[in-house]
Amino acid sequence: MARIDRDELFQLLDNFQIETPSWGYADTGTRFGKFFQAAAASTVEEKLADAGIVHKYTACCPLVATHVLWDFKDDTDPDNVAQFAAEQGVKIGSINPNLFQDQTYKYGSASSPNPDARSDADAHVERCIEIARAVDSKFLSLWFADGINYPGQDDLVERKRRMESALKKWHDAMPPGMTMLVEYKPFEPAFYATDIADWGMAYLYSQKAGPNAKVLVDTGHHLPGANIEQIVAWLIDENMLGGFHFNDRKYADDDLTIGSIDPYAVFRIFHEIRNQAEIHDRDVSDIAYMIDQSHNLKPKIEAMLQTAVTAQELYAKACLVDRQKLRDAQTRMNIVDAEECLRDAFYTDVKPMLQAWREGKGIEAEPMQAYRASGYEARVGEEREAARRERGEVQASAYA
Repeated sequence: MARIDRDELFQLLDNFQIETPSWGYADTGTRFGKFFQAAAASTVEEKLADAGIVHKYTACCPLVATHVLWDFKDDTDPDNVAQFAAEQGVKIGSINPNLFQDQTYKYGSASSPNPDARSDADAHVERCIEIARAVDSKFLSLWFADGINYPGQDDLVERKRRMESALKKWHDAMPPGMTMLVEYKPFEPAFYATDIADWGMAYLYSQKAGPNAKVLVDTGHHLPGANIEQIVAWLIDENMLGGFHFNDRKYADDDLTIGSIDPYAVFRIFHEIRNQAEIHDRDVSDIAYMIDQSHNLKPKIEAMLQTAVTAQELYAKACLVDRQKLRDAQTRMNIVDAEECLRDAFYTDVKPMLQAWREGKGIEAEPMQAYRASGYEARVGEEREAARRERGEVQASAYA
């Protein structure tokens, strides 16, 4: 397939939808402290309102990931949350259980040697599945802090078998049409042995869980030097890529905004996705594109707008790779010509095309400028500070 035309690009952009995370709109921090912003969201309603603003100015962020415990209290009515989301022009996306914050998970959750912890994890995930059913969520997104810090602390194979059993049980409890996403991370907080430390372990767990379980790739959860696009290509070829948590990182952790460190790496991932679709005839339409970022220093909504626009730009660039020319160069084993196919697309200025796409959607061509001109941040900052004072809160909690 040669380089696509404008109409084809616009159709691909129409289908490129990004889920923003509710926690990306709340006050967050590092391991050493939390940093407050007046306009940060404190409640699930405020988070959904902010997400609605991001979608309003980008037309590509219709879904909002929620974190059970942080967004759904014991007395929260999921139907009310779903209705409020719809009023903001968005929909609840993935449901993310919290299997790491409670004291019962000190030695792990699904793979803990403590049967009470495993029982609590079961009950929590069962509730998450019920919430997902109520809000019509299509994804149960699982990340675990499970692992051990010291040699001999626990039996490695027993931990594997406990995790397998839990994932299988939860998979079979999901309603039809839901996908279980199994995320991995090489270390932290488990520094000796992490129970789901890489994509191969997540792949194996997903296979054993059942046909509706797939691997979730977090672009920040890799050791330096890992070839993430190769992992992505392999998982698509095996029909095991469920989705992404997009972000960026300097080392082997996440929370920087996408493309802020290595935009070419994100472009290469998108290129492999489009390559699988156009050259290898793989169906990539059900891949979930998600953001997982904690905006500690940048203004929350501005950071999310910047993220969505950057993701669109890098995806559009990947769509412009002349794959017919690339295949020809690869067949001739001409390395320079092959690499230039990627470089030409990456260095293409796609901003005018994206501006035209937005204008066709009836929204402003420049999302950041339009948002800043709206005065939304200053207005809600005053309103939210007043509401926090009325509730007797010093400042909103990231985990409220």
